[in-house]
Amino acid sequence: MTAPQWMTLILVIGAISLFASEKVRIDIVALIVLVLLVVLQLITPAEALAGFSNEATITVAAMFALSLGIERSGALDPLGRLLSRIRKPWLLTLCLMLAIAPMGAFVKNIALVATFLPLALRVCANTGTSPARVLLPMAYAAQMGGVCTLIGTSSNLLADSLAQQHGLSGFGVFEFTRLGALLAVVGITYLMLVGRWLLPEEISPVAAAETDIGKYVTELKITADSPLVGQTIADAKLGDKFGIYPLELLRGDRHLWSPRSQQLEVDDVLLVRGDWDKIEDFRKRAVLEIDPENRYGHDKSSARTLVEVMVKPATTIEGSSLEELDFKSNHDAIALAIHQRGRILRDKLKDVRLTAGDVLLLLVSDEAASALRSDERFVVLSEREDTRRTSRRAIAAVLIMVSVVVISGLHWLPIPVAAIAGAVAMAIAGCYGRKDLYQGIDWKIIVLLAAILPLGTAIENSGLSHTLVQAGMGIVGEHGPLAALLMVYLLTALLTELMGHNPSVVLMVGIAISVAHTVGADPRPFVVAVAFAAATSFATPVGYPTNTMVYYAGGYRFMDFMRVGIPLIAIFCALSMYLIPLFWPLR
Repeated sequence: MTAPQWMTLILVIGAISLFASEKVRIDIVALIVLVLLVVLQLITPAEALAGFSNEATITVAAMFALSLGIERSGALDPLGRLLSRIRKPWLLTLCLMLAIAPMGAFVKNIALVATFLPLALRVCANTGTSPARVLLPMAYAAQMGGVCTLIGTSSNLLADSLAQQHGLSGFGVFEFTRLGALLAVVGITYLMLVGRWLLPEEISPVAAAETDIGKYVTELKITADSPLVGQTIADAKLGDKFGIYPLELLRGDRHLWSPRSQQLEVDDVLLVRGDWDKIEDFRKRAVLEIDPENRYGHDKSSARTLVEVMVKPATTIEGSSLEELDFKSNHDAIALAIHQRGRILRDKLKDVRLTAGDVLLLLVSDEAASALRSDERFVVLSEREDTRRTSRRAIAAVLIMVSVVVISGLHWLPIPVAAIAGAVAMAIAGCYGRKDLYQGIDWKIIVLLAAILPLGTAIENSGLSHTLVQAGMGIVGEHGPLAALLMVYLLTALLTELMGHNPSVVLMVGIAISVAHTVGADPRPFVVAVAFAAATSFATPVGYPTNTMVYYAGGYRFMDFMRVGIPLIAIFCALSMYLIPLFWPLR
C-alpha cells in the first residue's frame, strides 16, 4: 500500500478504537479525524468543509426540529394515555412496539423512546412487572421503524447522500418501506414469541440493589433537636429501624474514618442510601434536614414538586458535577438525591460526576418542571401532564409532518428544503418555543455527520477503498454477487456495534459500491444493505442511542442485549439476503 493509504488506514483504525471505547465524545473524535486528514494532506480544505453543507447533514438537523415539534406539541399524549390503561405486561409490550414502529418511520426514535419510557416504567410499577420485560423490545421497535423510510433515521439519509456523490440516483422517501415493513413484522413476531423468553424474568437481588431507580443517595444534616446527637451510627441501627443504609459520615469537608463508631454531632452530614419514601420518613422522625435543600434553600410559600429525571446518553452534561450544573440558578431546582447504576456513591452530591443513565431527584417549581420536560438532556421519569399543551398545536404539528412527507415523497421539493420549510411552519404554529428549536437539535450528531463525511472522501482519494475491496474479494472468491452482498452486510453490522451507525455508513458506502462494481452488480442493493445493517443495531447497548437509554432504565446487563439481539440480527441478515435482491435486482 502507498503512504497515503497507510495514513488513512491508521486514522480509520484509530477512529474505530475511539468510537468503541467511548472515552472521547463522538463529535470530538470526528473533528480530530477531520483535522488530521487536512494536516496530513489527505483531503483539501474545501473537501474537509464539504460535510457541513452536505444535504444529509442539513436534512438531519431539520428532521430533529420536526420531531421536536411532534414531541413538544403533545401530539403523542393521546396515545400515551391510551397505553397507560393496559395492565398486562405482554400486551403492553406488543402495543408499544406496534405504536412506536410506524411512528419511528417519521419521528426521531430517541424522542419516541424518551416519550414512552416514563409511561412504560409507570405501568410496570403498577403491575409489579420488571421493566426489563418491556423496555428492550420498545427500543428495538423504534429502530425497526426508522429503516422504513428514507427520513426515518440519519443513517438512511447519509447512505442516500453518499450514494448520490458516487453517481447513483437518489432513493425515494418510501423506497425502503417494503423491506423495512417486512423486517419489522418479522422482528416484532420474534420478540413476542421468542425474544420475550430470552429477556430476564426478574432482576437478581444484587442487580436489583444496583439498578433500582428508587435507591437514592442523599445528604442528611444532623440538627440540634435530633435524637441522634451523641449516638453512634452502629447504635442507631438505621437499617433495622428505618431501612436506611449509611454510607459515609461527613464533618465539614472531612470523611471520617470508621464512621459507624463515631458519635454524631450537630451539623454532621450523613450520606445515606435507600428508597426516597423511607429516607423522607427517617428524616422526619430523626429531625434531620436534607442538606442540599437546606444549603440552597427555597421559597416555602411557592408550590414545589419532586421530579425524577434521567440523564440521556451522549449529552453535554456527561462528566459535569452537580455543582457545575448549578440547578438552582439554571432551573430553579435543587438536586436532593442521585442514583448511579452499578455504583454506590461515597462523595458529596455536589462533587458527583454525572454519567448517562444517572437518575436525579429534583425539588422544583411547577414552571421549572415544565422546563425540564423540554430539556433534551434529561428524560423525566415521574412526569406530570403539561397543561400548556393544546390540541390545536398537536394537530398543526401532525399536519405539518404529513405535508413534509407528502411533498418530499412526490418530489415537489427536495427533502432538505421540505424539511426546513416544515420546521419553520412548526415554529410559526407555536409547536415549540423560540429557544426550543436550537436546544432540541442534537448538535453532536450534526457535527459528527459533517466532520466524519470527509473520511469517506479520503478513503476514496487515497485508493484505500480499492485495496480493501480487493482483500475482501479474496475472501468471497468466485461465489458471486450474493456472497459479496452478505460480506458487506455483516461487516457493516459489526462496525455499527463497535462505533455507531453513522460512522459505519461513511466507511462502508464507498467500499460497498466498489465491491458491487468488482463483481459486476448494481451498486444500489449494496447501499441498501449498508443502510439496513447500520440502522438495526441490536447486539450491544452502545450501538444505538435507544439501546443505551433502556440499558440504564431497565437494569439490563450487556449479555441481555447479545442474547436477544444476535439472533435478531441473524434473522434480519438472512431475510435481507433474500429480499434485497428481490426488490433491487443485483444485475
